[in-house]
Amino acid sequence: MTVSFNPLALTQALPFLPLAQGDIDYQTERRVEPDLIAKVLLEPATKVILTRDGKIAVPRGQGELADYENVKMRLATLPGAYVAGELATHPQAVAMFLGSYGGRRDEHVIAVDITRVARIADGSEQGADAAFDEPEDGTGGTVLKGGARAGAGASLLEQAFDRFDWVDLRGFAPHASAREAGQATSAITLSIWHNRQRFCPTCGSPVETANGGWAQRCTNTADGRRLLFPRVEPAVITIIVDSAGRALMQHNAAWKNPTLYSVSAGFVEAGENLEHAARREALEEVGIRLGEVKYLGSQPWPFPASLMMAFKAHALTTDVRVDGDETVEAKWVTPDEYMAALISGRMSAPGKATIARYMIEEWLGHEL
Repeated sequence: MTVSFNPLALTQALPFLPLAQGDIDYQTERRVEPDLIAKVLLEPATKVILTRDGKIAVPRGQGELADYENVKMRLATLPGAYVAGELATHPQAVAMFLGSYGGRRDEHVIAVDITRVARIADGSEQGADAAFDEPEDGTGGTVLKGGARAGAGASLLEQAFDRFDWVDLRGFAPHASAREAGQATSAITLSIWHNRQRFCPTCGSPVETANGGWAQRCTNTADGRRLLFPRVEPAVITIIVDSAGRALMQHNAAWKNPTLYSVSAGFVEAGENLEHAARREALEEVGIRLGEVKYLGSQPWPFPASLMMAFKAHALTTDVRVDGDETVEAKWVTPDEYMAALISGRMSAPGKATIARYMIEEWLGHEL
């Protein structure tokens, strides 16, 4: 009698994900308060963090730490009272009330996005598979609106362009405390949405910030001034394993790093459930039919608005047929073969902020 091995039998939920660590109290009931931002900025325990063009501000000199191992990074912060007047003189800035931490004195956190104060080119759209790749180096320009440089006589928000370093969330979160990684994730997610959606998607009228930065309101009174909320794009990401315990590692055509191998991923289609999406993507990308699919965990991936939902799936077939469009190569590897490929440089692992890395570590049974 032959006993088949179930590779999902000992699978554990992912215990840690770098972009899913937030412990802040959103205080959602406060978002409808009139003049919420103005009031909170004047409270002594309020701190302000800054975003710009999808990046977060860190103290000067810390930006270069993102590529190093075992280093700590922190958010650059400003006292709320210092920023209160700046919002009146810079209406292009977008303020967002992230929430509070309880205690003897409530600590409030407000994020201010200054992208529209600067003349910065928009980044290109990224798909779900970009969740595996490392960001390119560079922090963008520091040219202010009108072409001026931040310097003497510049306002506080204008000085921020040169006063701080600006880092990608993928570079910041793995080096930050759980609390600050959560703040940065919320701030960048909201700020990207505000900068991408500047007009009502129904009637095309300009929008204004509402609900403490967590919503927008259409300015068209004839159309009811509807309230708009951020769009979230669900994506599935699946590590495929066979009955021998091997995992399928894939290389995507869009990845600039030729040695980067990761797992299957794709967006959920309209009207589709998550398990069907995982099975469909595997069949489309590598020609593998999946059996049992087990949920591992999820984390936001604001590039620009994804929610990555992770699964481990049992392959019913092992004959790999890549589509040649999205996936150009796929290989079955044992844990030992995978580690040997990493050591030799034939393969490289997904970045430390990605959910894919922790899915691979769960399969390996140890950290990379």
